[in-house]
Amino acid sequence: MELVMTEVQTGITLTETAAQKLGVILDQKGVKDTHALRVFVKGGGCGGMQYGMTFDDNVQESDEVYTQFGMRVVVDPTSMFYINGASIDYIDNLMGGGFHIENPNAVSSCGCGSSFRTAGAPEAAAGGGCGSGCGH
Repeated sequence: MELVMTEVQTGITLTETAAQKLGVILDQKGVKDTHALRVFVKGGGCGGMQYGMTFDDNVQESDEVYTQFGMRVVVDPTSMFYINGASIDYIDNLMGGGFHIENPNAVSSCGCGSSFRTAGAPEAAAGGGCGSGCGH
């Protein structure tokens, strides 16, 4: 009997395209050597939870830190609970470019892509339809 091992994805995966785009932005701001990409989750949006990303030079001891394609990614423990295994990509199309988060923990998401709901969360957690909090 042959045993096949599969690797379980943990943490946050950053695509090479996303890392390159983020690197350009950090270069333009002049903080490439001092800042990391902080990925976080907060309450709100039409799905009950919203993704957030910012550049941060204050990494906490409890943060998880990943380096992918030369880009440091930082996630706090609470946010990691909701986005563990997620991947971040940069999509460039005719409507403009933007970062896209693919989250295996989301059971539903808003059309805007920045709001989501996880299993066990009430559907009306945000108290409004897709029109509230998404910029539609």
